[in-house]
Amino acid sequence: MTEPITILYADAAIVVVEKAAGFLAVPGRGADKQDCVEARIRALFPHSPGQPAAHRLDMDTSGLMVLALTAAAHRHLSRQFAERLVEKQYLAVVEGVVAAECGTIELAFRLDPDNRPSQVYDPVQGKQGVSRWRKVAVENGRSRIEFEPLTGRTHQLRLHAAHPLGLGCPIVGDRLYGRRQEGERMLLHACRLCFRHPTTGAALCFSSAPPF
Repeated sequence: MTEPITILYADAAIVVVEKAAGFLAVPGRGADKQDCVEARIRALFPHSPGQPAAHRLDMDTSGLMVLALTAAAHRHLSRQFAERLVEKQYLAVVEGVVAAECGTIELAFRLDPDNRPSQVYDPVQGKQGVSRWRKVAVENGRSRIEFEPLTGRTHQLRLHAAHPLGLGCPIVGDRLYGRRQEGERMLLHACRLCFRHPTTGAALCFSSAPPF
C-alpha cells in the first residue's frame, strides 16, 4: 500500500479500510499526531461521527479496520466488539522457531506506567488476554504465525508472542517487546475481519493479504 489507507468497502453506515504500518489509527497527543485513519475518514465522509473507529490497530500494525459513519452504527459495532462477536485474524512473523504447532495463550497484563505505552505481565492486577494461534510455516529461522485474539487488550498479540509464558518469540520488528533494525517494520497484519452489518444484520467478511 502506498497510501496510508485504502478503502475496501463503504456504504451509508460503515467503511472498511486497509491501514498501512506506521500510520496512526486514531489521533495521538500533539499537533504532529493528528493525521490518522479517523481524520482521513472524517475528511472523506464529513457526516461521520467525531470518533468513527469501532476498534483500533497499533500504529506499527497494518491491515483491516472498520469505522462507523453514523452514531447508531458505531454503537452497534462497538457492542459486537465488546461481546466478542467479531472474528479477527492476524498474521505475524516472529523471531525464532516455535516448537508447538498451535495453542491458546492466556496471560493477564496491564499498562506499565513507568514505561508507557508498554504493557507488563501481572497475574494479580492485569486484565486477561486470550489468543489462539497456529504455526503456518518456518522461514529462515523465523515462524509465520496465525493469531486469533479472543479479547482485545492493548498490545495483546505483541505481548503474547514475546513473553516467555506465551510463544517466547517477539514479532519481527517490534520495537517495544523485541528489537527493530533500521528501516524495518513490525511484521503484524490484520488479515481477516468478520462482523454483522449494523443496519442490515448481514454477515460481512473482509480479507487482506499481508504485505510480507
